[in-house]
Amino acid sequence: MRADYVPTIVDAATETRDEADRDAFERVELLGLPLAVVSERETIEYIMSEVATGRGGWICTMNLDMVRQWRRSAEVRDLVSNIDILVADGMPLVWACALRGTPLPERVAGSTLIVSLTQAAAEAGNSIFLLGGNPGTAERAAHELKRLCPQLRLVGTLCPPPGFETDADYLDLVKTTLRDAAPDIVFVGLGFPKQDRLILELRQILPNAWLMGCGISFSFIAGELRRASPLFQMLGLEWAVRLAQEPRRLFRRYMVHGIPFWVALMWRSLLDRSADVSEQQGAPPARLND
Repeated sequence: MRADYVPTIVDAATETRDEADRDAFERVELLGLPLAVVSERETIEYIMSEVATGRGGWICTMNLDMVRQWRRSAEVRDLVSNIDILVADGMPLVWACALRGTPLPERVAGSTLIVSLTQAAAEAGNSIFLLGGNPGTAERAAHELKRLCPQLRLVGTLCPPPGFETDADYLDLVKTTLRDAAPDIVFVGLGFPKQDRLILELRQILPNAWLMGCGISFSFIAGELRRASPLFQMLGLEWAVRLAQEPRRLFRRYMVHGIPFWVALMWRSLLDRSADVSEQQGAPPARLND
């Protein structure tokens, strides 16, 4: 952790851990969403230190679409309030925080963190479990992670069928499987917020594990989808590469919802920065389109 961090308490909705845990990182607010001021390396160091002491937790890598859903849905806001660490996954969030005058050290991408955190877990002798993904994808991702980290303790993979979340018997099977495997870290690749609803339930049976929703990341690791080049990632164009590969599924998300929300977010961030500098209170905020 950076020595110059100034701990702050976020809001009452995030108070799911003790004082020391909540104050592990400085937070900045983006539209009221408390994002940790943290680098990828610091994130990994913190999680691994928690695993070493037997304390579990929940990390969420927030991207632009997740923020949009959080903004428009009370149910999603309630769900997110249970998460221990929110990090900015997506250059638009990094840019927005910079425009507000509350910069973040860097983007902490879930599709990168799943590999780097797994490598750290392997080195420390900790175990991981892959839950979700398309049929067979978690197994292929696990094989690739084992190739990258031969010493990795992989204690299981499971790909629930569509609609499993409404099947009480299958949910019990998922919980029993995870309880018996007793992993130190669980990656859940079911998409937001479906994966996070499940994580909320799994936290009750895995109090000593760290859980992270990772969306489509298993498909990246397994080679089913191509991830954008580092240059495109830096330029915030990773979405364009995703759209080119899955246009039917992602057109509405990116073109109908994403771009208007991104424009409104940038504008709102500029207005908030201006209001902070001039100390003007009560100015009408920019409206964020859903």
